[in-house]
Amino acid sequence: MGEYQEVRTDDGTFAVYVAMPAKTPAPAVVVVQEIFGINEDMRETCHELAEQGFIALCPDLFWRQEPRVELNNWSEDEWKKGFELYSAFDRDLGVQDAEATIAMARSLPESNGKVGVMGFCLGGLMTFLTAARTNVDAAAAYYGGETDKYLDEASAIHAPTIMHLGTEDEFISPEAQAAIKKAMTDNSNATVHSYPGCNHAFARHTGHHYDSAAAEVANLRTYELFRRALRD
Repeated sequence: MGEYQEVRTDDGTFAVYVAMPAKTPAPAVVVVQEIFGINEDMRETCHELAEQGFIALCPDLFWRQEPRVELNNWSEDEWKKGFELYSAFDRDLGVQDAEATIAMARSLPESNGKVGVMGFCLGGLMTFLTAARTNVDAAAAYYGGETDKYLDEASAIHAPTIMHLGTEDEFISPEAQAAIKKAMTDNSNATVHSYPGCNHAFARHTGHHYDSAAAEVANLRTYELFRRALRD
């Protein structure tokens, strides 16, 4: 189903979970984690992408703080640990690690050379920043918290990009969502989709606010974008 590989950088080596499709060569998608590490939910997302015909790679964003973090049970202690890692996380270095994973994806013998990026929560913000700062070929950001703090970078996005926002997101205020929509609408490469009545993490398989219908629509839009932008 999937296996861990490694990316070597000047700062050190970090793990990447890789799931391969049945047929290659294929385009690749870098999956950027939430605050819970490469957990069961992220691996399931990778497997779903592989079933759709993509090579999926999920890098360990927290490796500089604590390698191989995996939080699954949603206990109070796990939430506390996740937020502590989030608070200490260096986003600029995170973009560098995402870029190193993109380079790895392009170099795989099974890859067609095209790479997209998608992410959730923290990973949604990192997807936005990666789209703005790297040469990735397409991007899909799910409810990226604090994206509104970086909207001066929206004009730097040149790859086809979509964003998914739940209207009832408790971490992204209506004012922040309006600012995001305005900035992204001003960029002809970007589209923002809103999901009425949905909370934060509506696409997390194991989350309390998982909305299967909205998640299916969002994922289909993401797959369609990647098929269009990442084909040979």
